[in-house]
Amino acid sequence: MKVVVALGGNALLKRGEPPSAQAQRRNVASAADAVASIARAHAVVVTHGNGPQVGLLALQAEESARVPPFPLDVLDAETEGMIGYLIEQELASRLPDRRIATLLTQIQVDADDPAFSKPDKPIGLTYTAEQAKRLAQARGWSIAPDGDVWRRVVPSPEPRRVLELATIRLLVDAGVIVICAGGGGIPVVVTQGGGIRGVEAVIDKDLAAALLARAIKANALLMLTDVDAVYLEWNTPAARALRETTPRELRRHPFAAGTMGPKVEAACRFVEATRGVAGIGRLDDAMQILDGRCGTTVRAG
Repeated sequence: MKVVVALGGNALLKRGEPPSAQAQRRNVASAADAVASIARAHAVVVTHGNGPQVGLLALQAEESARVPPFPLDVLDAETEGMIGYLIEQELASRLPDRRIATLLTQIQVDADDPAFSKPDKPIGLTYTAEQAKRLAQARGWSIAPDGDVWRRVVPSPEPRRVLELATIRLLVDAGVIVICAGGGGIPVVVTQGGGIRGVEAVIDKDLAAALLARAIKANALLMLTDVDAVYLEWNTPAARALRETTPRELRRHPFAAGTMGPKVEAACRFVEATRGVAGIGRLDDAMQILDGRCGTTVRAG
């Protein structure tokens, strides 16, 4: 079976932890245990989040006034390499006989995607209203309130095409465990002349994982996070976990836009397009989620 494993941000940095190299390596080691348990029996492609890592690079840039901040597509490429290195090294120690490769992955978006006129994805550091206004004027940023603070917001366009798809397929067919499309991939547009250029945007990592899973004709898509299942009425006394469901059932209910919503949408898109199975649940339960014994399983109705 061919499985795309999407590691949530908690695979690299748990809530409230400082973004140190030691903390990330320790958490990646746990994630590698989960991935290795699946890879021993199945062909695996791994993707991952990168929000805290991009935030860390942005913070480092803020503290170095001598160097202008790098654009988001470059930060995405840097974090794909850094995180891929950590995952690849930990997997190699658990699966010494397997070949593993990290691939920088560009994902095409439409230059006229409506998201570019309505940036709403918060990224990076938090600021006071005065700081945010000053940075917006100096750097041309869009800013928005995030609770009691202000943050930069960027477009989150729809992922359309994985540019390195042929390479990924080649590697998977050769038995390689591929780590790719991290953080939703590097957002790029393709010009009429065939040129490629990066854009200031963030692609939702779960929607990118669903696109990747469909494109490589995966049998299963696992989205691993720090919540044990998809819940209805989350954070209320009436909360209840969905253990087995369908896209039609899921689309009847609202889910939080910044957390579970994209995972549910990604699961629905994958199952509707492939008739495969999607699983959402806790990282430590990875193999049990694939077997349908833990988490939320989404199947075609």
